[in-house]
Amino acid sequence: MKSNKATITFDNGAKAIELPVLSGTLGSDVIDIRALGQHGYFTYDPGFISTASCSSSITFIDGDKGLLYYRGYPIEQLAEQCNFTDVSHLLIKGELPNAAESQGFADTIRAHTMLHDQMSTVFRGFRRDAHPMAVMVSVVGAMAAFYPESSDIANPEQREIAALRLLAKIPTVAAWSYKYNVGQPFVYPQNRLDYAANFMHMMFATPCDTYTPNPVLVKALERILILHADHEQNASTSTVRLTGSSGANPFACIAAGIASLWGPAHGGANEAVLQMLEEIGSVNNISKCIERAKDKSDSFRLMGFGHRVYKNMDPRASMMRHTCHEVLNELGLTNDPMFKIALALEKIALEDEYFINKKLYPNVDFYSGIVLRAMGIPTNMFTAIFALARTAGWVAQWSEMITHPEAKIGRPRQLYTGNIRREVLPVNQR
Repeated sequence: MKSNKATITFDNGAKAIELPVLSGTLGSDVIDIRALGQHGYFTYDPGFISTASCSSSITFIDGDKGLLYYRGYPIEQLAEQCNFTDVSHLLIKGELPNAAESQGFADTIRAHTMLHDQMSTVFRGFRRDAHPMAVMVSVVGAMAAFYPESSDIANPEQREIAALRLLAKIPTVAAWSYKYNVGQPFVYPQNRLDYAANFMHMMFATPCDTYTPNPVLVKALERILILHADHEQNASTSTVRLTGSSGANPFACIAAGIASLWGPAHGGANEAVLQMLEEIGSVNNISKCIERAKDKSDSFRLMGFGHRVYKNMDPRASMMRHTCHEVLNELGLTNDPMFKIALALEKIALEDEYFINKKLYPNVDFYSGIVLRAMGIPTNMFTAIFALARTAGWVAQWSEMITHPEAKIGRPRQLYTGNIRREVLPVNQR
């Protein structure tokens, strides 16, 4: 019979410590170490590699089997059969909506897509060449000044309104960050359009030209948003939860998440793929790059292959691979030199024994960067679109954290390695 306790023993003869073992509905059991501090010990786990910081019912990942579930639904089914607002409803409210709920939720989001008119002056305070993520962090944080009632996080109604405002307004913030960067007038949302199409309209329309989103590209963006909507307790999600644990307003929490996502080790992977393809330069250079990647003494790395969590095929990658080929065919870009490099690399990674044995499959970032570039989205907007997608997950995780019965302010411990006690000497004796 499986034990429901773990015992820690010590070589120095100290009394053994028994700790409970908790089981979730899926995944590994966890040792509940909350009482460990009472015995004078804490765990040491840089990067929280082996630490569950919370319990959650939102997203499940099995990296060894290549599984990703939102609320129990496989990501492949959601990306194929649902739109982004329905998936957002699932993440935030716990269930996929029926037809009436789907329409009502989408209509409510449409009602909140516009930014307060004074927000345009916030944008104009930045340099024109400011990175869109820098603008987004600031503008989203500034929303707290326009909606002070959202600071009442104990009020369920205010929490829901704040969640809907964030989900609705982030696409406008992202698109306006781009427009400001390139010196074009802001384009207001068109509530006749669906979520992804509305964002594309705000990105690419101008007052002097009409813009009709291509349905194939809209579907591709929809899939990108769904596939990136949540990913368990990653760095940015953990940042949102930790910020929210202090009782901070939701706009500050999401701004903190955007700031965390901006880091190149987190949200910049698809941009790194494009940079790598540009550096390779030609299909003729691929063999040399592959050999360098296999050479342990060479610091060169192929970006977009393998994943820290997934030790098997990234379940999102197969969906993005299909989407990538749809987009390239739709736009007639299969002969584009950079895309030829990407397709040749993909073929090698799926057939070469070195990549297969090490399970270095192309991941979602490899394909999403190619798709976004093909759609005409500049590389400095890639992470902004990632933030747009992940807002649904951040809002769901924040709301779950706020209402959890075990919620408390985050306060990690540390292993102190500094000086022991020293006495302050008079300045003339130092």
